[in-house]
Amino acid sequence: MSRVIWLVLDSLGLGAAPDAADYGDAGADTFGHIAAACAAAARGPLRLPHFTRLGLPQAHAAAHGRAAAGFENMPAPEALWGHAVERARGKDTPSGHWETAGVVLTEPFGVFGQAEDSFPSELLQALVEQGGLPGVLGNCHASGTEIIQRLGAEHLSSGRPIVYTSADSVFQIAAHEEAFGLERLYRVCELARGLLADYNIGRVIARPFTGNADAGFSRTVNRRDYALPPPAPTLFDALQADGGEVIAIGKIDDIFAHCGVSRVIHAYGHDALFDATLTAMAQASNHRLIATNFVDFDMVYGHRRDVFGYAAALEALDARLPELLHALRPGDLLAISADHGCDPTWPGSDHTRECIPALVHGPGLGARAVGQRSSFADIGQTMAAHLGLPPLAAGRSFLLPD
Repeated sequence: MSRVIWLVLDSLGLGAAPDAADYGDAGADTFGHIAAACAAAARGPLRLPHFTRLGLPQAHAAAHGRAAAGFENMPAPEALWGHAVERARGKDTPSGHWETAGVVLTEPFGVFGQAEDSFPSELLQALVEQGGLPGVLGNCHASGTEIIQRLGAEHLSSGRPIVYTSADSVFQIAAHEEAFGLERLYRVCELARGLLADYNIGRVIARPFTGNADAGFSRTVNRRDYALPPPAPTLFDALQADGGEVIAIGKIDDIFAHCGVSRVIHAYGHDALFDATLTAMAQASNHRLIATNFVDFDMVYGHRRDVFGYAAALEALDARLPELLHALRPGDLLAISADHGCDPTWPGSDHTRECIPALVHGPGLGARAVGQRSSFADIGQTMAAHLGLPPLAAGRSFLLPD
């Protein structure tokens, strides 16, 4: 039996998807625009020797039509490499992960489209009454870091939590971790999750923060996501049913609403997430799937439009990749993907509709281009095939002949 290690580089898009114009994202290119900004800056070109070994910039070149700046002369990859297009409508974290795990959404998640007065009054009234709240602040589209600076002091003085959304399918609630209370924030989010049943909103997100008006406010690591459950069994469920285990690291368990997850390891920051992945690899026996989401690419750098922070985080993860590659055992398969784009050069602070990496590597697996995949589900089907599972409902394995 075999093992799979699945790394999700949250938001690392490889260029606009064929239907990106439908989302206002024609021309978006997370990887390409970061590379271009680095090549034009004093810091110099983006340096990713180990991701290049696995085919990441080569996959971008295939998806985008030309090599990114600084990657004009690339060696042949040592992995199966390509890019994948999302079939589900949207550019959401849950839909991207679920599709990769074999479940393609046929209907898009709901969104709250109005920039101001975003939420229905009856929804907010129910949240206030059932949550015992003095009211709410915000009720708009906003960046999470900006809105706590703008409304944090009023939140402290009034006791009203801050509610906000974006172009994505989210209902976010921010509150002071100490003054409002972390467990109270979680309870309000659980209440909101129930109240949103008729709106088909993908996630309710608890956004705790600390600080004060004089020193400013900052979010803490105690974020929690309350996602809708996948509408059908995923790769995770299939592996569990076959006697295997799924080890979820970071926010993976929240994204899948804990469905099909055998063990949860919470870690915060890319180094801690990487360390947790290495520890799980050292301990896990056969017929195991270790899934890790590297959220800071999206949460810390993409949404905040921090181009060079994103670049530095990519280079830092690249520098650690040899540790993981050396830890692979015979029979292991490493899959590297993303869930959507979040181009840090793009207007606004929302996700972008992009192709994603589809990279697969393992001892003795060989190397070849797998081209453009018509669904993220091809990545999950490849993982399922490697684990010896029955075929998932969607996707075609890279391991099958073309």
